[in-house]
Amino acid sequence: MNNVACPQCGAPADVELAQCKYCGEKFNFSNKQKVAQQPEPVYQQQPQPVYQTQPQQAFMYDGIDPSWPIKNKTVAGVLAIFLGGIGIHKFYLGKIGQGILYLIFFWTYIPAFIGFIEGVIYLLSNEHNFSVKHRVRPR
Repeated sequence: MNNVACPQCGAPADVELAQCKYCGEKFNFSNKQKVAQQPEPVYQQQPQPVYQTQPQQAFMYDGIDPSWPIKNKTVAGVLAIFLGGIGIHKFYLGKIGQGILYLIFFWTYIPAFIGFIEGVIYLLSNEHNFSVKHRVRPR
Protein backbone atom coordinates (compact mmCIF):
# COMPACT_ATOMS: atom_id res chain seq x y z
CA MET A 1 0.00 0.00 0.00
CA ASN A 2 1.51 3.30 -1.12
CA ASN A 3 0.54 6.27 1.02
CA VAL A 4 0.69 9.95 0.14
CA ALA A 5 -0.86 13.01 1.69
CA CYS A 6 -4.17 14.34 0.46
CA PRO A 7 -3.58 17.68 -1.27
CA GLN A 8 -6.79 19.11 0.23
CA CYS A 9 -6.72 18.11 3.92
CA GLY A 10 -3.23 16.64 4.37
CA ALA A 11 -4.52 13.32 5.73
CA PRO A 12 -2.73 10.11 4.70
CA ALA A 13 -4.33 8.78 1.50
CA ASP A 14 -3.89 5.56 -0.43
CA VAL A 15 -2.70 6.01 -4.04
CA GLU A 16 -4.95 3.18 -5.22
CA LEU A 17 -8.12 4.97 -4.06
CA ALA A 18 -9.96 7.44 -6.29
CA GLN A 19 -10.77 9.91 -3.53
CA CYS A 20 -9.77 10.84 0.01
CA LYS A 21 -11.74 8.98 2.64
CA TYR A 22 -11.65 12.00 5.00
CA CYS A 23 -12.55 15.00 2.86
CA GLY A 24 -13.70 13.40 -0.44
CA GLU A 25 -11.10 15.11 -2.65
CA LYS A 26 -10.64 13.30 -6.01
CA PHE A 27 -7.14 12.07 -6.80
CA ASN A 28 -5.31 12.06 -10.16
CA PHE A 29 -2.59 9.60 -9.20
CA SER A 30 -1.23 7.18 -11.77
CA ASN A 31 0.11 3.84 -10.64
CA LYS A 32 3.50 4.68 -12.13
CA GLN A 33 3.84 7.81 -10.04
CA LYS A 34 6.41 7.54 -7.28
CA VAL A 35 5.24 7.98 -3.76
CA ALA A 36 6.35 11.39 -2.66
CA GLN A 37 7.29 11.82 0.91
CA GLN A 38 6.07 14.99 2.50
CA PRO A 39 9.06 17.10 3.47
CA GLU A 40 9.68 17.76 7.13
CA PRO A 41 8.49 21.22 8.10
CA VAL A 42 11.27 23.67 8.69
CA TYR A 43 10.75 25.66 11.85
CA GLN A 44 12.38 29.02 12.03
CA GLN A 45 13.10 30.42 15.41
CA GLN A 46 11.17 33.57 16.05
CA PRO A 47 13.23 36.51 17.24
CA GLN A 48 12.70 37.28 20.89
CA PRO A 49 11.05 40.63 21.56
CA VAL A 50 13.31 43.27 23.00
CA TYR A 51 11.69 45.39 25.66
CA GLN A 52 13.02 48.87 26.18
CA THR A 53 13.14 49.73 29.85
CA GLN A 54 13.25 53.33 30.84
CA PRO A 55 14.52 54.38 34.23
CA GLN A 56 11.77 55.02 36.70
CA GLN A 57 11.47 58.67 37.52
CA ALA A 58 10.79 58.04 41.21
CA PHE A 59 13.91 55.94 41.87
CA MET A 60 16.62 57.60 39.84
CA TYR A 61 19.04 58.14 42.70
CA ASP A 62 20.12 54.66 43.75
CA GLY A 63 16.91 53.69 45.51
CA ILE A 64 16.24 57.06 47.11
CA ASP A 65 13.03 58.72 46.01
CA PRO A 66 13.37 62.49 45.46
CA SER A 67 9.91 63.02 46.96
CA TRP A 68 10.97 61.71 50.39
CA PRO A 69 11.49 64.34 53.10
CA ILE A 70 15.02 65.54 53.89
CA LYS A 71 16.17 64.29 57.31
CA ASN A 72 19.56 64.04 58.96
CA LYS A 73 20.63 60.75 60.51
CA THR A 74 22.79 62.47 63.12
CA VAL A 75 19.83 64.50 64.39
CA ALA A 76 17.69 61.36 64.49
CA GLY A 77 20.40 59.50 66.41
CA VAL A 78 20.88 62.24 68.99
CA LEU A 79 17.13 62.61 69.48
CA ALA A 80 16.81 58.85 69.94
CA ILE A 81 19.57 58.72 72.55
CA PHE A 82 18.43 61.69 74.64
CA LEU A 83 14.66 61.87 74.02
CA GLY A 84 13.94 58.36 72.79
CA GLY A 85 11.87 57.54 75.86
CA ILE A 86 9.07 59.79 74.63
CA GLY A 87 9.52 58.92 70.95
CA ILE A 88 10.72 62.28 69.61
CA HIS A 89 12.99 60.53 67.08
CA LYS A 90 10.00 58.64 65.65
CA PHE A 91 8.05 61.88 65.20
CA TYR A 92 11.14 63.42 63.54
CA LEU A 93 11.34 60.52 61.06
CA GLY A 94 7.62 60.78 60.26
CA LYS A 95 6.53 57.58 62.02
CA ILE A 96 3.69 59.13 63.98
CA GLY A 97 2.06 55.85 65.06
CA GLN A 98 5.28 54.53 66.58
CA GLY A 99 5.88 57.90 68.26
CA ILE A 100 2.46 57.73 69.92
CA LEU A 101 3.21 54.17 71.07
CA TYR A 102 6.43 55.40 72.68
CA LEU A 103 4.47 58.20 74.38
CA ILE A 104 1.90 55.77 75.78
CA PHE A 105 4.53 53.50 77.35
CA PHE A 106 7.19 56.06 78.31
CA TRP A 107 6.55 55.48 82.04
CA THR A 108 7.84 51.87 81.74
CA TYR A 109 11.32 53.04 80.59
CA ILE A 110 11.20 50.36 77.87
CA PRO A 111 10.92 53.00 75.10
CA ALA A 112 13.92 54.83 76.60
CA PHE A 113 16.02 51.66 76.42
CA ILE A 114 14.85 50.90 72.87
CA GLY A 115 15.38 54.55 71.85
CA PHE A 116 18.97 54.50 73.12
CA ILE A 117 19.71 51.35 71.09
CA GLU A 118 18.02 52.84 68.00
CA GLY A 119 20.06 56.03 68.41
CA VAL A 120 23.31 54.07 68.41
CA ILE A 121 22.17 52.11 65.36
CA TYR A 122 21.23 55.34 63.54
CA LEU A 123 24.62 56.88 64.25
CA LEU A 124 26.56 53.78 63.22
CA SER A 125 24.68 53.07 59.99
CA ASN A 126 25.81 54.59 56.74
CA GLU A 127 23.90 57.42 55.07
CA HIS A 128 22.45 55.38 52.19
CA ASN A 129 21.15 52.48 54.30
CA PHE A 130 19.58 54.89 56.79
CA SER A 131 17.89 56.82 53.97
CA VAL A 132 16.45 53.75 52.25
CA LYS A 133 15.33 52.07 55.49
CA HIS A 134 13.55 55.12 56.89
CA ARG A 135 12.47 56.57 53.51
CA VAL A 136 14.17 59.91 53.93
CA ARG A 137 16.64 61.85 51.80
CA PRO A 138 20.01 62.75 53.29
CA ARG A 139 21.08 66.36 53.62
